[in-house]
Amino acid sequence: MLELTKDNFKKEVLDSDKPVLVDFWATWCMPCKMIAPVVNEISNEYNGKCKVAKLNIDDAMEIATRFGVMNIPTIILFKDGKEFTRVVGVQSKDTIVGKLRVILSD
Repeated sequence: MLELTKDNFKKEVLDSDKPVLVDFWATWCMPCKMIAPVVNEISNEYNGKCKVAKLNIDDAMEIATRFGVMNIPTIILFKDGKEFTRVVGVQSKDTIVGKLRVILSD
C-alpha cells in the first residue's frame, strides 16, 4: 500500500499511468479504521492492475481541500490524473470493487 504525501501526490496519483484508488483518512477517524482492512484486501487483490494508496488528511489538508473531501473516509478513484468517481463513508468491499471494475474496464 502506497502512503501518499503532499510531496508525492502529483507523481503517484495525477501523473500515474494506472488508475489509482486513494483512501482519504485520519488516525482519529473510527470509520476509517473500519474500512482499512477492506482497502488492504483490495490493494493485495488488484496489485499490478491499479495503485492503492492512503492519504492522511491531517498531513495533507490542502490536497483533501482541493478535491472537496468533506467527510472521511472518502475513497476517490483517479484515472488519467482526474477524479473518475468517489465513495464516501464506510462502504462494502463489493461497492468499492464494483466502482474499481468500472474504471479498469473503461
